Amino acid sequence: MAPSNPLDEAAIQGELRRFRLETPGCASRIHLNNAGAALMPRRVADAIRQHIDSEEQLGGYEAAEARAALVKSAYASLAKLVNARPANIAVVENATVAVAEALSTLELEHGDVIVTTQADYPSHQLMYLSLARRRGVEVRRAEELPEGGADPESVREILRSPRCRMVCVSWVPTNSGLVQPVAEIGRVCQEAGVPFVVDACQAVGQLSIDVDELRCDFLAASARKFLRGPRGIGFMYVSDRVLQAGAHPLYLDMRGADWTDPDDFRLASDARRFENWEFAYALVLGMGEAAAYALEVGELAFERSHALAAYARERLASLAPLRVLDRGRRLCAIVSAAIAGREAAEVKLKLRERGVNTSAADRDDGVIDMDAKGASSVLRVSPHYYNTKAEVDTAVEVLDEILRLE
Repeated sequence: MAPSNPLDEAAIQGELRRFRLETPGCASRIHLNNAGAALMPRRVADAIRQHIDSEEQLGGYEAAEARAALVKSAYASLAKLVNARPANIAVVENATVAVAEALSTLELEHGDVIVTTQADYPSHQLMYLSLARRRGVEVRRAEELPEGGADPESVREILRSPRCRMVCVSWVPTNSGLVQPVAEIGRVCQEAGVPFVVDACQAVGQLSIDVDELRCDFLAASARKFLRGPRGIGFMYVSDRVLQAGAHPLYLDMRGADWTDPDDFRLASDARRFENWEFAYALVLGMGEAAAYALEVGELAFERSHALAAYARERLASLAPLRVLDRGRRLCAIVSAAIAGREAAEVKLKLRERGVNTSAADRDDGVIDMDAKGASSVLRVSPHYYNTKAEVDTAVEVLDEILRLE
């Protein structure tokens, strides 16, 4: 359970020490790029190495069969993380692939409508626009609330059109700390009977997730971010509604269906129909271990990462050249700031040279949102529960020195 004050590090001294000891990367640098790729706990990296060793000694196919129980356990941990059953979990390469798989279940025609937000992930926006070019699909974006974030009532109004086929929302955008009101939007979609896709890529690991509360039909996630898993692997949740309706991706793989007759096939009964036969099993096991670790840490991860981000916003706002840009009723563990007269990517590299990891987002990471904020690039600072207040202070001091020197 999280302490009443998540920034009271004395109250969690033993846990914080353990988290940092189990995260070897903490010893050599200040890692505030958890929205990009968090530092893996040692046991996650060990799970990957052990399977690679097994493949080296036994062979790839044989190693997967020998460790089938561990793979099954990985599905169970991922399912528990989002309050689902293992049968509703599919392993995919990343969250973008999961969203593409969800979109491909639709038989889209000219004039059909895809509903999204003004801050959706750029890869998804590109997919919607590609569908608009190729199939004549209309892309409609919900209006914003005055304080920021998509307005659920605007979604409701758009869904009055009988041509709306799907609603897709990035729970947390890539270029800011906004938390979209996905539960409210899910309620609107359920009432309208329109499939709802949640991209939880930036949410899993820093927000509590319950797919029943979200009322989503699909949920997409990657392992590498706040979940603290490896790069190159992700997962998706597929609801019973979708499975029972017989929905499936356009390009089926032989893991997702059996070829039963020359001109017929039979779908897998569960979410495996959204998977490919070929897996990077070492990464699957690493992701499963990351999910198990996240379950052990529990709500402390959510409370502490958000408290550290709030503290970082306060500290960064004190630096004259910076303009903190995060807006919304609810903010999370991503802090975004524009730097007057400087490109964020350049500043990011100078911070990295001094042992501080951050990341940068450009206009094309969020065209509508960035233009509305008058920013061409932003520095993105994203702490997690294993970071410390002292690390945030040091990072801000180093940033201040860099900006003063040049």
